[in-house]
Formats: sequence, structure tokens, C-alpha cells
Amino acid sequence: MDMGTQGSGRKRLPNRERLTAEDDALNQIAREAEARLAAKRAARAEAREIRMKELERQQKEVEERPDKDFTEKGSRSLPGLSAATLASLGGTSSRRGSGDTSISIDTEASIREIKELNELKDQIQDVEGKYMQGLKELKDSLAEVEEKYKKAMVSNAQLDNEKTNFMYQVDTLKDMLLELEEQLAESRRQYEEKNKEFEREKHAHSVLQFQFAEVKEALKQREDMLEKHGIVLNSEITTNGETSDTLNNVGHRGPTKITKEELNALKTMGDGTLDIRLKKLVDERECLLEQIKKLKGQLEEREKNGKLDNLRPGDDVLENGTDMHVMDLQRDANRQISDLKFKLAKSEQEITALEQNVIRLESQVSRYKSAAENAEKIEDELKAEKRKLQRELRCALDKTEELEVSNGHLVKRLEKMKANRSALLSQQ
Repeated sequence: MDMGTQGSGRKRLPNRERLTAEDDALNQIAREAEARLAAKRAARAEAREIRMKELERQQKEVEERPDKDFTEKGSRSLPGLSAATLASLGGTSSRRGSGDTSISIDTEASIREIKELNELKDQIQDVEGKYMQGLKELKDSLAEVEEKYKKAMVSNAQLDNEKTNFMYQVDTLKDMLLELEEQLAESRRQYEEKNKEFEREKHAHSVLQFQFAEVKEALKQREDMLEKHGIVLNSEITTNGETSDTLNNVGHRGPTKITKEELNALKTMGDGTLDIRLKKLVDERECLLEQIKKLKGQLEEREKNGKLDNLRPGDDVLENGTDMHVMDLQRDANRQISDLKFKLAKSEQEITALEQNVIRLESQVSRYKSAAENAEKIEDELKAEKRKLQRELRCALDKTEELEVSNGHLVKRLEKMKANRSALLSQQ
């Protein structure tokens, strides 16, 4: 049975099988020792009984037949006496020549021998008692060492299980840490994407605000120009559903209408802005008014000259044509103004939507920031927990090593005690 310590790279047997094998080996050793001890006890008991019976028989024979018993017992129990001693005893008895004296000597010798036998018996009992006491102490020490060994093995198994549990917890925490790191990376990526989208929306919002400011400034300049030239735009709904636009000149007495020809001319004035077109329209209107004044002056002169009847129909046609042209120009201008107002309202709606989108993106950015901060906090906590578990694992490994060292010492002591016991048994 291998009782050495187990290395880190060595493959370990299961704790239950290892404990079972060691328990079986120890039980086998104990059973063999007890069997040998019982056999020796039985042999000693049988020898003691035989000796006691022999001694009792010898005592009875000595009491009944002293002479015969003494000679027989002396020859049997004292085989180590020399022939010279026997001769001296025989010579002494013959010299004395008295039967009573020889009987008394034999009786004293037998009594002395019985005392010696009793002393020998006491010595044997003392030796047996000491041996039994030493054997009992050895068995108690062996049981104590076995109990300590079992406790050490159980503690070693518990520490091994705790080590396995700690390793499993460390692996689980590593997996959780990897998942949280992946979530943190994904959150950071989403945060960067949302931040970029927010910057794009912010830039688009600033561009739209700039365009809105330009359109607003252009409308303001147009209104200032119209007010400067005394043009007031009024929109009235006619009975057939169309919008009739009138353009009034503040500086003149009556309303002036724009004809379709002037409207077409306004439309074909190139690709300039509305302000440039209105400026051209106002200049053309001033020119037309000057022409009207000139024509009126010419008409007055011709009336004075007697040609009023021929020129009046042409003047009426000219005035009617001028009014139609101005009215068409006014209608086109009002239509463009309504289009610009619609575009302005649409731009305001887009700006409102962009502002709401910016607010939403800002809330998302703040939410992602809080999520990233929480993830970093959880990561720090997991790192601290990992360090704590690593410290506990190191402590458990140190305890395991200490227990393995103490286990090795106990095994060595057990082997030494087994060797001492086998030596004592061999001596017996």
C-alpha cells in the first residue's frame, strides 16, 4: 500500500476508493495481529494449565510418598544437577545413616523447589502482565494513530472537495466576466454608433437651422422690398375656388392689375431668386407707370388737338392689357409666396422632428453611458471577487499541503509502530 504524499501532477484516485483500500489493509493487519495474539494466549493458557496440573500432581505425590516423590521429582525436575552433586547427597545420607534426616532434607528441598516454582510462576505472570500492558498500550496507540489518519484523510477529502468547488466557482466567474466584457464591448460599440448618429443628426439640424434662417431672412427682405415699393399682397377666395390676388400700389389712387403676359415674362426671367424677380417686376412696373403717364399726357394733348375719338379705344385696350399683366404677375407672386410659406412650415416641422430626434438620441446616449458605467462597476466587483476567490484558493491549497505533510508524518509513525509491533511479536 502506497502511503506517500501525492504530487500535483500525479493523478489522484477517488477519495472513497482510497479510504476503503486503506481501511481494508488496516483491518486485515489488525485481524492478523489479533489472531496471532489469540493463538499465543491460548498456547500460554494451555501451558499454564499443564504446568499447574503437573505441580498439583507433584505436590500430592510428595505429600503421600515423600521419599519416592523426592527421588523421582529430583531426577525429573532437576535434570541439570551433576553426578557429583548426587553422589555427595547420597554420601551424606549414607554417612548420616538416619531415615528421618533424609526425609527432612527432602521435604525442605521440595518446599524450596515449590517456592522457586511459585516465584517463577509469579515472574511469568509479571512478564505476561507487562507484555499485555505494553501490547494494550501499543493497540491503543495504533487505534489513536488510525483514528488520526482517518480524520486526516477525511479532512483531506473535504479540502479536495472544497478545492474542486472553488475551481468551479472560479471558472463560472471567469465565464461571467467574459460575458460581461462582451456585453460591455457591445454597449460601447452601440454607444459609439449612437454617438456618431447623434453627431450626424446634430449637423443636419444645424444645416436645416441655417437654411431656415436664410429662408426667413429672404422672406423678410422680400417683405421689406414690397413694403418699400408700396406693394401689399392680399389673398381672396373667388366663387369658383381659385385664389384671386390683388396688388395695390399705395402711391397710386387705384388698383393695378398684372396681365398674363407680364406673369409669363416674370416666369421666364431666368433662374434668379424671388427677390430678384420681384425687383425686376417692380422696375418694370415703374417703367409701365411712367409709360402710362406719358401716354396719358399724349392723350390729353391729342384731346386738345381734337383727336380724342381716334385714340381713346387704343388707350382703353392698353390700360386693360396693362391691368391684366399686373394681375397675372401678382397671382404668380402670391403663388410663389404660398409655396415658400408651405416650404417654411415644412422646414419648421422637420426642425421640430430633428429636435425631438436629438432629444431622443441624447436620452439614449445618457442611457448607454449609465449602462457602460454599471458594466464597468460590475466588472470591478467581479475582479475583486475573483481576487478574493484566488486568495481563498491559495489558502486552501496551503492547508491541503500542510495536511498532506502531516499525513506523511502520521504514515511514517504508523509504519514505525507496525515495525516495532512486528519486532515484539517475533521476539515472543
